[in-house]
Order: sequence, then structure tokens, then C-alpha cells
Amino acid sequence: MDSRIDKRKTKKKRKWPYWVGGIFLVILLVVGGFAYYVWDKVGDTVETMHNPLARDDDPERQKELKSIFEDKKSLNILLLGVDERSGDKGRSDTMILMSLNPNTDSMAMLSIPRDTYVNIPGRGMDKINHAYAFGDVELSVQTVEDAFDLPVHFYARVNMEGFKQGIDAIGGVTVTNDQAFSQGGETFSEGQIHLNGDQALKYIRMRKNDPRGDLGRNERQRNVVQAAVKEGASFSSITKVGDILNILGGNVKTDLNMDRMQTLFSDYRGTIGNTKTLEISGSGQTINGVWYYVVPDSEFNRITTEITEHMEAR
Repeated sequence: MDSRIDKRKTKKKRKWPYWVGGIFLVILLVVGGFAYYVWDKVGDTVETMHNPLARDDDPERQKELKSIFEDKKSLNILLLGVDERSGDKGRSDTMILMSLNPNTDSMAMLSIPRDTYVNIPGRGMDKINHAYAFGDVELSVQTVEDAFDLPVHFYARVNMEGFKQGIDAIGGVTVTNDQAFSQGGETFSEGQIHLNGDQALKYIRMRKNDPRGDLGRNERQRNVVQAAVKEGASFSSITKVGDILNILGGNVKTDLNMDRMQTLFSDYRGTIGNTKTLEISGSGQTINGVWYYVVPDSEFNRITTEITEHMEAR
């Protein structure tokens, strides 16, 4: 087995935000920019959403974040989609790392397969999406930072109910589907299709009948993200700002406060129009009777290098 598996059991910690949260944050920023008359309500929503982590009490971290915004440096946001159930905290069903570079007006988007075999600090080797079940957002962020040797500056977490409601609130999304399939009683034809919230949720969850497995699933997730961002910026969605803000406040948590969201809107919104998607390659392996997605060291290093170069580009 790849040397990374053994190395990560004992390696020293390296220093370093459900993707739908990103959709809604973008929508929020767009709404904030074009509908100032609802800014007070936006502020109330952001206050409800704001959920800082323990690490945010560190003065050095706050000093670093202040410098990033003042100097318009690149920043990374981890998007977590959590499938919560009654009596069960759930797991991060979807994880996407977004890297925003305001100097090149570009964004790199990495979908992390949920079964990726990594070291979870304090728990050992396991599937990366289990980090949320073990230690909530804080441990998820730390696990991604350690696995990719990259900083996660902010996070956004949203639950599945928020996903469905949000897609419905913006009038659905239109995507181009490259493979006809059925999922959860819905049939998705090949070509351009329009999805409501429930359909979109089923669309992004299919992987068993996809020849690419999780990688195909991740691609559909990214396509829905981009379609929702585009729809969220349209006039028709802005007219539904009240519904969107209510959904945001009830379903999204983030450590971005109001001031930093405003700065994202003014200095980082241009990155949305130029998105580069990244995929991490590995292989399915059964270890102690459990299936994992095992990624070699060289592939982790390649992703780290690509995102680092993206962040440093000017």
C-alpha cells in the first residue's frame, strides 16, 4: 500500500469553507450588492449564520486574516454539505475546497471524494467525511488542512434541506447532463435539463450507476454549483431575496462575519467567472473489510502544488 498510509499515522501536523453553502454565500453577496434596501435583513441573516470556530479566538489568526483582506491575497474556503438526521449529527456528504485569487480573478475548485483515506487527527486513518462525525466542522477543517498541506481560511456548512429549499428559491437550475440515468424515482435525460430542489438533490447524489463513481458525482455537484451561482446573480432571483435570506439563516453556518462578506463581494466576486476544476485520482481498496478511496502521495502533492501555484499567481 502507498507509503502515505503509514506516514500519515505518525506524521507531524502541518500548518496550513457543503458546497451549497458556497452557492448561498455567493447569492447573499450578490443580493447585498444589488439590493441595498434589504441590507438590514442581510445583516440579521449573517448574524444568525455566523458560527466561529475555537481557532478564531487566536489573535495571530485574526491578524493573518486581516492582512489577507487588506492586501487582497488569495484565500481558501471549505464548503461542507451535511446530511443530518434525527438523533444523528451526520457526516459531510460533500466537501469542496475553493481557492479564490483576486489578483488573477480566478477560482480553483477541488471536490474531495468522501471516502478518501486520510489521517484524521486524534482518530487515525479513516474516510475523510468521518471527520465531521468525530469532531464537527473544526475537525473537518483540520483534516483537510493536514491532508493537503494547505490553509483553510473559512468554512461554510449547509444541510440538505437548505439545499433543496435554496434551489427552489432561485427557481431551479439548468445544467447539461452527459449521461442519462434514473435516481430516486426521477429520470434524467441526456442534454440540457432543468432541476428543482428535490431533483437537483437526487441528481448530485447518483454515483452507483456512474462509470466514474465518485468522480462523476463530484462533477455533477460542481455543475450544479456553477449553474446556481449564475441563476443567483440573475434579476429574477434577486426579486426573491426574502425567501433566500430566510433559507440562509436557517440552514447555513459559516465563520465569515458581515464585514468579511462585504469584502468578499467587493474584492473577490470577479473570481467566480473564471473557475478551474480539479480532480484527485486514486483507487478503491478494501482495508480490514471497509472500502476506501486511496490516493497516492504523488497525487496529494500534485493537488497541493496546483492550488499553491494558483494562490501565488499574479
